[in-house]
Amino acid sequence: MKKYLVTLVPVLMLSFQPDSPSGASTLGSATLRVAPTSSAVDDLKPSISQEKVETLVAKLLTTYHYRKVRLNDSLSSVVWDNYLKEVDGNKTYLLASDVAAFEKYRYQIDDALINGDLTAAYDIYNVFRQRYKERSEFIKEQLKTPFTFTADESFNTDRDKAPWPKTVEEQNDLWRKILKNQELELRLGNRKDSVVAATMKQRYTNLDKAINRIKSADVFQIYMNSFAEALDPHTNYFSPNNADRFNQEMSQSLEGIGAMLQEDGEYIKITSVLPGGPAFKSNLLKVNDKIAGVAQGDNGAIVNTMNWQVDEVVKLIKGPKGTVVRLHVISPDALAGAPPKEIRLVREKIKLEEQRAKKEVIEVSDNGKPFKIGVINIPMFYRDFEGARKHEQGFSSTTSDVKKFIDELKGEKVDGIVIDLRDNGGGSLTEAIDLTGLFIPKGPVVQVRESTGETEVYTDPDPSVTYDGPMAVLVNRFSASASEIFAAAIQDYKRGIIVGGQTFGKGTVQTLIDLNRWLPKEPEKVGQVKMTIQKFYRINGSSTQHKGVTPDIELPSAFSAEEYGESSQKSALPWDQINSTRYEQSRGIDDKILARLRDRFDQRLKSDPELKQLSQDLADFKKAKENTVVSLQEVKRRKEREEAERKRAAANKVSQVSAPIDETGTPSPNAPKKKKDLYLNEAGLVLADYILAVNK
Repeated sequence: MKKYLVTLVPVLMLSFQPDSPSGASTLGSATLRVAPTSSAVDDLKPSISQEKVETLVAKLLTTYHYRKVRLNDSLSSVVWDNYLKEVDGNKTYLLASDVAAFEKYRYQIDDALINGDLTAAYDIYNVFRQRYKERSEFIKEQLKTPFTFTADESFNTDRDKAPWPKTVEEQNDLWRKILKNQELELRLGNRKDSVVAATMKQRYTNLDKAINRIKSADVFQIYMNSFAEALDPHTNYFSPNNADRFNQEMSQSLEGIGAMLQEDGEYIKITSVLPGGPAFKSNLLKVNDKIAGVAQGDNGAIVNTMNWQVDEVVKLIKGPKGTVVRLHVISPDALAGAPPKEIRLVREKIKLEEQRAKKEVIEVSDNGKPFKIGVINIPMFYRDFEGARKHEQGFSSTTSDVKKFIDELKGEKVDGIVIDLRDNGGGSLTEAIDLTGLFIPKGPVVQVRESTGETEVYTDPDPSVTYDGPMAVLVNRFSASASEIFAAAIQDYKRGIIVGGQTFGKGTVQTLIDLNRWLPKEPEKVGQVKMTIQKFYRINGSSTQHKGVTPDIELPSAFSAEEYGESSQKSALPWDQINSTRYEQSRGIDDKILARLRDRFDQRLKSDPELKQLSQDLADFKKAKENTVVSLQEVKRRKEREEAERKRAAANKVSQVSAPIDETGTPSPNAPKKKKDLYLNEAGLVLADYILAVNK
């Protein structure tokens, strides 16, 4: 860390963290999550402390953020757009005339940030609040009479590009369809009419309570994040309450199902699944899944949690170790109108330091020749920093575990090793560097660049090589940060073959700034800022930011760059390039060999029945996802749902299903046979192709 940043009290974060603070509010159609407070009657107003924090945050971000920006009209317009999207993202509460009236603020926010003026933030929110009350009365009237579902009409569930309604009549018709669609979804879940009516009433009662609990600090956080996220997706302002929650989530132990949660519209979204926890072990809960309901035990009734606060949902999910919790979950790959799925988990206490790598051996056959392939799955780059500092013997680390597994696999005489980094969101930079060192002689691994342009090269100083045999690295769209550093180094050294999907593209480093240290005289806490201060670069000079790592052999994927990953964020820092470092490549992989491996994969893609079906299923699924219009006629909607379920089931064939792992990190010999992992199997075949090619 350079001297000019020492006063920021940095806590570097290299892992793929949630893009916004846990508990951050999103004030759109049926979209609000806030900390509890008493019901507000008058318009909300800013505090003097908030005005000071606004000026301070503006100063810090424009001075120390990696992206050097000026507070001008251009940035002001972006912040204005961001805030409107946060306040009414689905464009269902505000009228077009309201938005037109807010235009006067579009080019004033830059000056307001400098001067500690929060007029725009609270004016816009208070108008939204009034419009919400009007909509709430309309909704209550609509829900008094059950809908009929015989008329042939439809509803577009994606309102991102829709205009704000021009008249109250147009808004009424929009909300009629919203409510009708929600009732039909419940009805198709085989719920009785009385249950549907009660669920809808409770859903909007919950939302009313959430709105009434809004306080000034919540509005301020949304507004400041509209500014912070204009700089990049990983820069955020945390209100005092959310700063405390974020720090708790970064601590050493969590209870429950082993997942980090964040409010996202009507639902609570999974932002991280912790390796070693119940959710991870079950392989049933994924990042970006949305929780729609929670039930206790095997027979408890599902409690609908739409429009609940994250704290309230956490209370339902937490419970004594060994007890059962059931969740209604909507997957990110769910098609429009698809029902939630129910998953069953047994609660445990999860310690983050116990998240460990595991190994297994798979067998593949290439051209009639059998191959034994060792697989080492690394869910995150973990390191016991306290144990390392104290020089404790055998302290927990990714590198030491993987080294042990490599020695064991060599003893089992495997033909090659696959390092599986799918869904690995990052972790310790030290471990990414040390792990790379197991496969290469000493040399550079990654470059880290400051906003000033100063660059530091991080190297592996150890000339020893633990494994010099054939290897592949398996990645996907959710392999991020430290995972990308390792995969990029292996690719640049031509030490192994990268197989899978383009990685996430998070090539930035953040620091936490405690604002209380800058405003020590304030009577209450004022929160924290998480700010991007550095970028990662490969040893060849290319940034891992935005583009990520492109595999040598790219497998079919359900996840597009437009929807997932850093490149899907408008404010993401751009890809760029700096000077290459000096390093010596391995001679084992060249362009000719890679071309041959791609040709062999293309042949399998055309001839292997499972791969052909996978490619077709994914193509059908992507096409189906583009259609966001659903029928509000029950007969048609049932057919749509059946088709959506069929396509989702086909796409889910690509899911990795893990077998139970024993305490040594090895699949239990008594574990039930797991479903075939097509991606892992293909990585093994690519590695077998490579072995045949170099031994020819």
